[in-house]
Amino acid sequence: MTPAPSQTPAPRGGGGRHTADGSADPDRLVSSRYRGAPSTPMSSAVDLASRHPDSISFALGDPDLTTDAGVIDAAAADAKAGHTHYTDTYGDPELRRAILDFYAEEYSHERPLSDLLVTTSACHGMWLALESVLDDGDEVIIHEPYFTPYPHQIRLARGVPVALATYEHEEWQVSPERLEALITDRTRALVLNSPTNPTGACFSRETLDAIAEIACRHDLLVIADDIYPLYSYDEPHLPIVTLPGMAERTIVLGSFSKDYVMTGWRIGYAIAPPAIVRTMKDVNENAVFTAPAISQRAALHALRRRHEIQPPIKELYAERMRYAWERVCATPRMSALRPKGSIYLWVNVTETGLPSAEVASRIFDEAHVLTIPGTAFGDSCEGYLRLAMTVSVERCAEAFDRIGRMPLFS
Repeated sequence: MTPAPSQTPAPRGGGGRHTADGSADPDRLVSSRYRGAPSTPMSSAVDLASRHPDSISFALGDPDLTTDAGVIDAAAADAKAGHTHYTDTYGDPELRRAILDFYAEEYSHERPLSDLLVTTSACHGMWLALESVLDDGDEVIIHEPYFTPYPHQIRLARGVPVALATYEHEEWQVSPERLEALITDRTRALVLNSPTNPTGACFSRETLDAIAEIACRHDLLVIADDIYPLYSYDEPHLPIVTLPGMAERTIVLGSFSKDYVMTGWRIGYAIAPPAIVRTMKDVNENAVFTAPAISQRAALHALRRRHEIQPPIKELYAERMRYAWERVCATPRMSALRPKGSIYLWVNVTETGLPSAEVASRIFDEAHVLTIPGTAFGDSCEGYLRLAMTVSVERCAEAFDRIGRMPLFS
């Protein structure tokens, strides 16, 4: 939900708390910051899906796979053994050590235990990070197209989101020149997401090196929303935190939701300089205190079994992405760059000559296929649709068969 612009609050006694016909305003008990604010397009999409019993949803990035049975059984056994209490306020020590061992093994990146906090999802970690580092009015640059909640999360922490457009003809890479042009004396941080939701881009080493150099020169924080590292298809994921000079100015946000198909467990983590981690921990003690113990145990078992669990997941989603991309390219008035990462296709529909919201609406009304229009991901994103590949190839085939029968795409 988007906080409304700052305004003078209505008197608590009821002034301005009635509708035009004199009845009591149903929002009168809601904070003025949120009164009349719309729901995000993602939550609205969930409501839409129920309109057609046969609908196929490409709307939400919730993997359709169930968490590995061995992980569930091991977590249940831990719960029966007594892991049903608050954990250490920084997180279960076993899990924290396992996450740091993972970074050492996968990326040759060593960190002390003081640099890690377990969070109740990466989204919660983002809010904790922003709340911990921003002063009122600080600016945070987000590359556009962006994950829909970013600007709202920044405003919740009383910051100012600043959009940095990226473009298809540049393969959605961040332009160092355009990035530097946006930096002011109020710029505090840059949010970096690679592999990227929604475009599926993976930032090149050249792009990451340029961003790192700019961040160091301007003394900026980088908040690396690294929640799709498994889904880097062409080459292994490269965390920006591992580049020279970046450990001291990077907040890494990680998650078990996508890489381990554990969305419902709501478990993530943050790796950052110890002063930031300590502040995030202090803020968190006033929000949820600790992440759920049972979810932390499940994450621990998932990490320990990652070499068994993850390869089939990656292979399945790579197959789905290839198939869907081929169907997009074969559909008149649709196109897309070959996806290099994530679980999303960013589909260009400008050849329809229609706004993306109208295209998405017509696809849903006529084909009963749910997508999210590009404008949900930033002002520069008109002419695109996001498709989440969270359905089987068979269901994907049915969806594109339906779309192909639409006059708009035939």
